[in-house]
Amino acid sequence: RIVSILLLITFVLGLGLSALAQKTPVVDNRQKRQQRRMHRGVKSGTLTRKEAAKLEAGQVKTEAMEAKAKADGTVTRKERAKLQHQQNKTSRRIYRQKHDNQNRK
Repeated sequence: RIVSILLLITFVLGLGLSALAQKTPVVDNRQKRQQRRMHRGVKSGTLTRKEAAKLEAGQVKTEAMEAKAKADGTVTRKERAKLQHQQNKTSRRIYRQKHDNQNRK
Protein backbone atom coordinates (compact mmCIF):
# COMPACT_ATOMS: atom_id res chain seq x y z
CA ARG A 1 0.00 0.00 0.00
CA ILE A 2 2.75 2.44 0.91
CA VAL A 3 4.69 1.44 -2.21
CA SER A 4 1.70 2.33 -4.38
CA ILE A 5 1.42 5.70 -2.65
CA LEU A 6 5.10 6.38 -3.25
CA LEU A 7 4.74 5.45 -6.92
CA LEU A 8 1.77 7.80 -7.23
CA ILE A 9 3.75 10.60 -5.58
CA THR A 10 6.61 10.04 -8.02
CA PHE A 11 4.19 10.15 -10.95
CA VAL A 12 2.52 13.33 -9.71
CA LEU A 13 5.87 15.01 -9.11
CA GLY A 14 6.87 14.08 -12.67
CA LEU A 15 3.73 15.76 -13.95
CA GLY A 16 4.46 18.78 -11.80
CA LEU A 17 7.93 19.18 -13.25
CA SER A 18 6.54 19.20 -16.76
CA ALA A 19 3.97 21.85 -15.85
CA LEU A 20 6.33 24.46 -14.43
CA ALA A 21 5.01 27.12 -16.79
CA GLN A 22 2.94 28.49 -13.91
CA LYS A 23 4.61 28.44 -10.50
CA THR A 24 2.67 28.06 -7.28
CA PRO A 25 5.18 28.74 -4.50
CA VAL A 26 2.51 29.30 -1.83
CA VAL A 27 0.99 25.89 -2.51
CA ASP A 28 4.40 24.22 -2.73
CA ASN A 29 5.65 25.75 0.53
CA ARG A 30 2.51 24.74 2.37
CA GLN A 31 2.80 21.20 1.01
CA LYS A 32 6.35 21.05 2.42
CA ARG A 33 5.21 22.35 5.82
CA GLN A 34 2.38 19.83 6.00
CA GLN A 35 4.74 17.04 4.98
CA ARG A 36 7.09 18.11 7.78
CA ARG A 37 4.20 18.09 10.29
CA MET A 38 3.32 14.54 9.30
CA HIS A 39 6.93 13.39 9.49
CA ARG A 40 7.33 14.92 12.95
CA GLY A 41 4.08 13.29 14.06
CA VAL A 42 5.30 9.84 13.03
CA LYS A 43 8.68 10.48 14.62
CA SER A 44 7.15 11.62 17.92
CA GLY A 45 4.56 8.84 17.94
CA THR A 46 1.51 11.11 17.76
CA LEU A 47 0.74 9.73 14.30
CA THR A 48 0.63 6.05 13.48
CA ARG A 49 2.11 4.95 10.19
CA LYS A 50 -1.36 4.02 8.98
CA GLU A 51 -2.67 7.51 9.82
CA ALA A 52 0.32 9.06 8.07
CA ALA A 53 -0.32 6.98 4.95
CA LYS A 54 -3.93 8.19 4.82
CA LEU A 55 -2.82 11.79 5.31
CA GLU A 56 -0.26 11.36 2.57
CA ALA A 57 -3.10 10.46 0.22
CA GLY A 58 -4.50 13.95 0.85
CA GLN A 59 -1.14 15.44 -0.05
CA VAL A 60 -1.07 13.40 -3.25
CA LYS A 61 -4.58 14.59 -4.14
CA THR A 62 -3.47 18.22 -3.72
CA GLU A 63 -0.41 17.61 -5.89
CA ALA A 64 -2.56 16.03 -8.59
CA MET A 65 -4.95 19.00 -8.46
CA GLU A 66 -1.99 21.35 -8.73
CA ALA A 67 -0.59 19.50 -11.76
CA LYS A 68 -4.01 19.61 -13.43
CA ALA A 69 -4.33 23.34 -12.72
CA LYS A 70 -0.89 23.99 -14.23
CA ALA A 71 -1.55 21.84 -17.29
CA ASP A 72 -2.82 24.74 -19.42
CA GLY A 73 -0.05 27.06 -18.26
CA THR A 74 -2.25 29.28 -16.06
CA VAL A 75 -3.50 28.68 -12.55
CA THR A 76 -6.70 30.68 -12.20
CA ARG A 77 -7.99 32.31 -9.03
CA LYS A 78 -10.68 29.62 -8.82
CA GLU A 79 -8.10 26.84 -9.13
CA ARG A 80 -5.96 28.46 -6.43
CA ALA A 81 -9.03 28.62 -4.16
CA LYS A 82 -9.68 24.91 -4.74
CA LEU A 83 -6.06 24.08 -3.96
CA GLN A 84 -6.21 26.13 -0.77
CA HIS A 85 -9.46 24.43 0.24
CA GLN A 86 -7.89 20.99 -0.25
CA GLN A 87 -4.84 22.03 1.76
CA ASN A 88 -7.09 23.33 4.54
CA LYS A 89 -8.85 19.95 4.68
CA THR A 90 -5.53 18.12 4.87
CA SER A 91 -4.26 20.48 7.55
CA ARG A 92 -7.35 19.88 9.72
CA ARG A 93 -6.95 16.13 9.28
CA ILE A 94 -3.30 16.30 10.30
CA TYR A 95 -4.23 18.24 13.44
CA ARG A 96 -7.06 15.86 14.36
CA GLN A 97 -4.94 12.77 13.86
CA LYS A 98 -2.02 14.18 15.83
CA HIS A 99 -4.31 15.07 18.74
CA ASP A 100 -6.58 12.02 18.86
CA ASN A 101 -4.69 10.37 21.77
CA GLN A 102 -3.64 7.40 19.68
CA ASN A 103 0.01 6.57 20.02
CA ARG A 104 2.18 4.50 17.76
CA LYS A 105 2.83 1.07 19.22
